Amino acid sequence: MPGRILFVCTGNTCRSPMAEAIARSLILREGWVDVQVASAGVAAADGDAASDGALVVTLEAGQDLSTHRARALTPAMVDEAELILVMGLRHLERVRAMGGGARAHLLTAYAHDDPQALPVADPFGGDLDTYRATYEELKHAVVAALDRWRASA
Repeated sequence: MPGRILFVCTGNTCRSPMAEAIARSLILREGWVDVQVASAGVAAADGDAASDGALVVTLEAGQDLSTHRARALTPAMVDEAELILVMGLRHLERVRAMGGGARAHLLTAYAHDDPQALPVADPFGGDLDTYRATYEELKHAVVAALDRWRASA
């Protein structure tokens, strides 16, 4: 099941890096050697580190975002991705404007096969409990999304 999955949020310091870390862990656990995951942000400053909250909650889950550096979304990233999962509706509009088309989906809508699903709220600036809640929401959505993607491959 070869493929490239891209997670997109605003600054690429919270939601999309956490989603990428969750996906990497699942891919490693499942032994999917031909699946690549990445993340980017529609308004990211290239080189920014993951937010402190994202660092802490991923470490609590056994993942490490200490080497993560934010990347601004580019048309080339969109072109290369087989599946693009975004956190909010603005992100979806931006990805589709870059040519993402039917490969781009709101993460929660794709994960739960529910067009009315709500976006993943941005935890930036929130306390650790906010980040933990976002991480849990992402974990459930990413696992369900990868299961759905794998079943459709």
